Amino acid sequence: MGDHNNREPLLKKYEQEYEFEDCPGCKVEQLKRADTGFPIKPVFFISVVTLCASLPISSLFPFLYFMVRDFHIAEREEDISYYAGYVGSSFMLGRALTSILWGIIADRYGRKPVVVIGTITVVIFNVLFGLSTNFWMAIITRFLIGSLCGIIGTMRAYASEICRKEYHALGISAVSTSWGIGLVIGPAIGGYLAQPAEKYPSVFSKESFWGRFPYFLPCLMISVFALAATVMSFWLPETLHKHNKIKKEKSNFHDAAEGTPDESNGLNVSLSMRYSEHKVPSSQKSLLKNWPLVSSIIVYCIFQLHDIAYLEIFSLWAVSPRTLGGLSFTTADVGQVLAITGLGLLLFQLLVYPLVERITGTVMISRIGAVLSIPLLASYPYIALLTGVSLSIALNCASMLKNILSVSITTGLLIMQNRAVSQEQRGAANGISMSSMSLFKTIGPAAGGSLLSWSQRRQDADILPGDQLVFFVLNVIELLGLLLTFRPFLKEPEDTDIPKSKHDSLDQENGIQERLVLTELA
Repeated sequence: MGDHNNREPLLKKYEQEYEFEDCPGCKVEQLKRADTGFPIKPVFFISVVTLCASLPISSLFPFLYFMVRDFHIAEREEDISYYAGYVGSSFMLGRALTSILWGIIADRYGRKPVVVIGTITVVIFNVLFGLSTNFWMAIITRFLIGSLCGIIGTMRAYASEICRKEYHALGISAVSTSWGIGLVIGPAIGGYLAQPAEKYPSVFSKESFWGRFPYFLPCLMISVFALAATVMSFWLPETLHKHNKIKKEKSNFHDAAEGTPDESNGLNVSLSMRYSEHKVPSSQKSLLKNWPLVSSIIVYCIFQLHDIAYLEIFSLWAVSPRTLGGLSFTTADVGQVLAITGLGLLLFQLLVYPLVERITGTVMISRIGAVLSIPLLASYPYIALLTGVSLSIALNCASMLKNILSVSITTGLLIMQNRAVSQEQRGAANGISMSSMSLFKTIGPAAGGSLLSWSQRRQDADILPGDQLVFFVLNVIELLGLLLTFRPFLKEPEDTDIPKSKHDSLDQENGIQERLVLTELA
């Protein structure tokens, strides 16, 4: 008891001196220790900004087929999907080329500047995309949105830093959920608001501005939302520590050693060893030699290739005519299906996923999602044989379940990536992840559109005719991702964040030590 009383002033002094009044990251750590409740405001900010970044990616899918048709670049109807795939890929190519750069900027100058620049990018260039009058203007504007918007990788790091450790899964889930919701609400906006002069002739005249630019309205609505997100992002708290951490830490240990009795030396050594054991490897080790990080990124990229190819194929397949194996849906029909899917996805991620993740673990939930996705995708060609109400029910259920499984896989792998590195490397790590994933997603839409276009020309083939070929290839990719989630390829990371005393099994003294070190590591 006496030893504990002697150590308490030292611990208090270390905790006070370690933090910097002018450091935004230290201020966030103080707020996190003071507020142990549910992080409502941070999760809300994370969700809005992530949604702003995800909406432009998917909003074009319901009307992309018709937009490319109106450009009159395709000689045959079967070739429309081919050109549409390149418009979808241009965004991902831009993001692949700049994601690492944005990660480095986020680690050096802070998360907030990257978020602000990204939201402003959406405001400007998404409007210009809606005003596209030819194929190459659409390609260029989509490329610029992808290359100048570095929000997603930054927000993944931000989510782990703004929330207490016990809410890390919730923070990452908010990113994945908002991303998934954006990939659903975006098509709904595009589906209901594209071609307004045809859908709502009593409000929009075909001779008006809206008739001349039939795809501008959904892009304008997303840019207005992005403008609101830009204003909100100025109030985001910065989480990056902006001070010389190692030099100050050594000074604090020196002061404590000179001003305390001998019996406290053991505590000094303990604190120093615990800090150095964590700090040195994470700061000096190359990210590319961090196999838990690299392996989780590779698996993540495989599943993301599958997901973006599926999204591109689904939207083009649904609006394709029945004679080519499609569903002959309108843009509004596609939007309605994906809006219903979004509601189910939102409820699952908020109410079910955190519980399932705690029970099964991050790797197992990804495996379960992959296993269930394979027979589900195999059923899509047979769903196309249905009509009327039965088609609507089957397609809505299949689409909802498919997106739930996809987001479950993604969330588990994102949690693994953030646990594989400490804060000072998290922005760069997510930048590498985003660049790698974007390279795969650059391939996805172009390959998916080309594959669908080819399959529509082989309706009478003996083996895998028509759309059966498309969904078979998607299942092959899903199976590959599933196999890579097992050892020896995928290695689960050790948790880089030291848990707080109220959530671990250590004694009280170790818990106090961990809280001190957590100022830097959380």
